[in-house]
Amino acid sequence: MLEGRIAIVTGAASGLGRSHAKFLAGQSARVVINDIDSQAAETVAAEIAAEGGEAIACAGSVTDEAAVGDMVTRTIDRWGRVDILVNNAGILRDKSFAKMSLDDFRLVVDVHLMGSVICTKAVWEIMRSQNFGRIVMTTSSSGLFGNFGQSNYGAAKMALVGLMQTLALEGQKYNVRVNCLAPTAATAMTADILDQTSLELLAPEKVSPGLLLLTSDDAPTRTILCAGAGHFATSNITLTEGAFVGWGEGTGAEVVRRWTDVSARGNETVPQYGFAQAEREVASANATNSRTAA
Repeated sequence: MLEGRIAIVTGAASGLGRSHAKFLAGQSARVVINDIDSQAAETVAAEIAAEGGEAIACAGSVTDEAAVGDMVTRTIDRWGRVDILVNNAGILRDKSFAKMSLDDFRLVVDVHLMGSVICTKAVWEIMRSQNFGRIVMTTSSSGLFGNFGQSNYGAAKMALVGLMQTLALEGQKYNVRVNCLAPTAATAMTADILDQTSLELLAPEKVSPGLLLLTSDDAPTRTILCAGAGHFATSNITLTEGAFVGWGEGTGAEVVRRWTDVSARGNETVPQYGFAQAEREVASANATNSRTAA
């Protein structure tokens, strides 16, 4: 289904990235294998070629703007366009927040968040000018829901959701669709925290098929696809219906008293843009004031 498409996959020498690259190649995409391990990246490219696909290896860190720029230039020189970017590269530096150094916090944010920003920026104008682009950010349940010992990782992964939300809006009229993949997979990053049975169930190859939805011509945009062990679901950032409490002296106590109404999830929605919150709030205030005046 991806015949003729050109894909860049970062962190593609092993684990999820390798699985993603091989899956996309199996769907007839031509693939750029990016990784800091040049020899391993060449090995994956050779594996794809041996299976009848087309791939090239481009070594370099996603945090190195010059290396990313060179990778995109090589891709354009070779195939003339970039259709798909899968921002997969990442690292872990797990510790409780009390024990974590700021250097380790910055490093994880730099690789996951800024690495994705740098790679996305490098292909953004290309995709807009060709009126086609499919970008996948790799988020995580650790960012969506939290996980002990992963404040740096979780912060970076949730930041990617915010990046996706805005870029999807900005890319919409150019047919550039931006989504998130939240994988659960047995990789080098998870080998020490999962038992053997779970590791077998959570093979990376059971996540990668979700990329077909996110990179195809009919791909959605602003979607968070959760995938692992052959199970697929979506996660959403929602807004409850809430309640008009008012303002002035005593409002804080009234919020506490009416917390059940404020937080009730029965009629929650998925806002289509950030200003929807302000629109809800103003509409609620106006409606209450109108009833009071009547």
